[in-house]
Amino acid sequence: MSPEPKVCASCGRRIEWRKKWERDWDQVRYCSQACRKRGVTRTDQELEAAIVDLLDGRAGGATICPSEAARRVDPDGWRELMEPARRAARRLVADGSVEITQGGRVVDPSTAKGPIRVRRAL
Repeated sequence: MSPEPKVCASCGRRIEWRKKWERDWDQVRYCSQACRKRGVTRTDQELEAAIVDLLDGRAGGATICPSEAARRVDPDGWRELMEPARRAARRLVADGSVEITQGGRVVDPSTAKGPIRVRRAL
């Protein structure tokens, strides 16, 4: 029986247990070398704060697009912040404060492809 999956500290995706991590599973924090190298930057933290702030300004159950947070953090370079904004949303899902939806239904943030919306966790 393998241990429960974890969530990557950088990208917020699910990390499945692997046999090679058997001895040090408790220390595993990142899903890949790229995530380990990237970590969580100040911009990532600003994106998380922007998502929370935007949702605070909306009615209960209302959603935002990650692009709104990216535009708030960098109005001119927001396109480059789209994937970091999605990562920020996935980290917020992992801590239980938001949900990611597609077509009005909650989806698994680790496998969601295409446009997503973010709302407060119900």
